Amino acid sequence: MKISRASQSDIDSIMPIFEAAKRFMRSYGNMEQWNGPYPSRELMLNEIASGHCFVMENNGKIVATFCFIPGKDPTYSYIEGDSWLDDAPYFVIHRLASDQTTRGIARECFDWCFRHTDNLRVDTHRDNIVMQNFLHSYGFTYCGIIYLADGSPRLAYQKHI
Repeated sequence: MKISRASQSDIDSIMPIFEAAKRFMRSYGNMEQWNGPYPSRELMLNEIASGHCFVMENNGKIVATFCFIPGKDPTYSYIEGDSWLDDAPYFVIHRLASDQTTRGIARECFDWCFRHTDNLRVDTHRDNIVMQNFLHSYGFTYCGIIYLADGSPRLAYQKHI
């Protein structure tokens, strides 16, 4: 699996991956996350321009995407319930999505991210049981609930190695 920073020319390969990920989430009962046009083409073009968006290729075909963003994430400034494991510098993974043609995408993504940082935070929708199960199996600690800019709650996790 090859992971590289996305370029503007990758956008037409990235956007259908989000549609496949939405279908996957719906098939597992996650009916609310990423509704409508989210993530939008404009958002992803901005993430690409910022250098945050990465693509994962298998045999030369883009099969997944994610954003790897250095903190401080503004939505992580307040956490309800427990607390973050620490206040050390961290990176965040957002918008991990796969076209469902290749197994092991999440593990490959997180392994790559931990080669570039020792502290990751991530959040997910309460109905995204697949991601929650992966995060627990990968050794993340549930830290509490954060709120997106629109007020939507998300389950927050952290792993510091």
